[in-house]
Amino acid sequence: MKEATARVKINKLLEAAGWRFFKNGDGPANIQLEPSVNLTAEELDRLGENFEKLKKGYIDFLLLNEKGFPFIVLEAKAEDKEPLAAKEQARKYARSQNCRFVILSNGNLHYFWDLERGNPYIITAFPTPASVLGYQKLVPDPKRLIEEVVEDDYVVLTQRPSYASEAAWRNEDERERFIEVNGSPFFFAPIK
Repeated sequence: MKEATARVKINKLLEAAGWRFFKNGDGPANIQLEPSVNLTAEELDRLGENFEKLKKGYIDFLLLNEKGFPFIVLEAKAEDKEPLAAKEQARKYARSQNCRFVILSNGNLHYFWDLERGNPYIITAFPTPASVLGYQKLVPDPKRLIEEVVEDDYVVLTQRPSYASEAAWRNEDERERFIEVNGSPFFFAPIK
């Protein structure tokens, strides 16, 4: 399968999410197609060994913020390829452009990746420019993480916040079965 078919789908998904290939009444174009990326030998070493052994690469789609600066690198793959196969290549392009966000797509399967917050995760639609701008404002607060109280039920509360009010949990005779049925988040001593 050719990447061109995936690109046609990606173009439509970008437009549906409010990204613009051309200037219109909503504002200037905020998509650049295949901008060239020049990497120095020093940057290449810093980004990783044998990065395609190229000093120049091409970003498939570079999405720009409201001020026209690089915002998101979108790496396209052919429909029959796994988008995550481009993860490291996209990360290197994003770093070269000072972008925090990456979208990996083959036109059918899409991942969104905040390089500061973890691994790519599947998305069903491309984010709008405004939604990513809002997301960008969310910055992890290390102080909050350090001060957060972690009780015995911390993990289960992140996955099933109302477990303590469920009848099977509240009934001590049923609690062991409740834990067995609901699985691994319940690796803690029961709360008394």
